[in-house]
Amino acid sequence: QVQLGESGGGLVQPGGSLRLSCTASRSIFGILPVDWYRQAPGKQRELVASITPGGATNYADSVKGRFTISRDNAKNTVFLQMNSLKPEDTAVYYCKTQVTNWGQGTQVTVSS
Repeated sequence: QVQLGESGGGLVQPGGSLRLSCTASRSIFGILPVDWYRQAPGKQRELVASITPGGATNYADSVKGRFTISRDNAKNTVFLQMNSLKPEDTAVYYCKTQVTNWGQGTQVTVSS
């Protein structure tokens, strides 16, 4: 069973940046699409960004132009660079593939 681990969350002021990391226990990111999701308190989990094995990316309208998903296959890691953060970006962020379960996620809090 391949496992994923998210890290990089924290408390940041509005307008700030964070880079989230998603590391796999095995080399799967070169052959599977990877998604970043987030879930804010009292809200449903939503898809934020995706990256295919070929490197094509897709973003939710709410984060376009501010978030960038990327992948380092050699390090079995997918990143989510988040810039110009807003309070409404506050959520627990999760990475997911078709063959992995939901992990613990990493908390992102945007507040002054």
